[in-house]
Amino acid sequence: MVLGSVGATTTAPARALVPYVYTPSTQELEGAGVGIGRTAAQLLRLGQPEEASRLAALAVRLQPNDERLWSVLAEAQLRSDQLKAAAGSLAKAKSLNPGKAGLWFAEASLALRDNRPDDAIPLLDEGLRLDPKNAGAYFDLGNARVMQDDLRQALRAFEQATTIKPSFWEALNNQALVLFEMGNTSEAIKRWRSVLTIKRNAEPMLALAAALNKQKPGDSESIDLARKALAEDPNYVLPGHQENQLWGLKLRQATETLLSEGALKGAVERAEANADPTTAE
Repeated sequence: MVLGSVGATTTAPARALVPYVYTPSTQELEGAGVGIGRTAAQLLRLGQPEEASRLAALAVRLQPNDERLWSVLAEAQLRSDQLKAAAGSLAKAKSLNPGKAGLWFAEASLALRDNRPDDAIPLLDEGLRLDPKNAGAYFDLGNARVMQDDLRQALRAFEQATTIKPSFWEALNNQALVLFEMGNTSEAIKRWRSVLTIKRNAEPMLALAAALNKQKPGDSESIDLARKALAEDPNYVLPGHQENQLWGLKLRQATETLLSEGALKGAVERAEANADPTTAE
């Protein structure tokens, strides 16, 4: 009776339910950042830089003082052509860990992508001071020297790369490229032949063919090598693509002479039809 009378005379105010929201601790957020960064790195290895960039950006928000996460973000941005953003991420990573050689090398690589060899060289030098046995850094240093037209220094850097890593066929190939521009065709041919014992790649095949044809126009070996090279990578029929791969003027001219041989007419036409012109831009 009493409860009934109270209910009749008093209306309790309605109260909305307030849901409980779990707020993770700082330590848990940091752990999540590392996990997300690890996933971003895996996406990079799978060739998905855009997705990796989005995840890595979240990771650095969760854990902004971990240079490893900034490095992953920078690499993802670099591979997805976000060059300005990549530069900022690298700068942040370097500020957190200036003693990490890989960060100096990465910044140098970015400078080379942006055609700034003068900026890349001191970055590479500092990185090599921290990690003097890095063959890839010597390769980049050689490319920077080529971009500066300092062929002797370029050759020295490429040779240092293969001293550290004898199977580094790209560095051996670039030694031959430089030697050819320096007028040492015979030694360039020897090194291109050595490259092909390591890797049957279109670039050294066509370069060797051009060099052999220069020594003996219409040489059957040069014609055969050129056919195989153009079938494997038709982009090398484009002078702009050759130039983007740091082929010097002498080699491009020798290749033009080779590709004008009547015996290569069909191979050249097929390559021109299949080449991607964007690689020559």
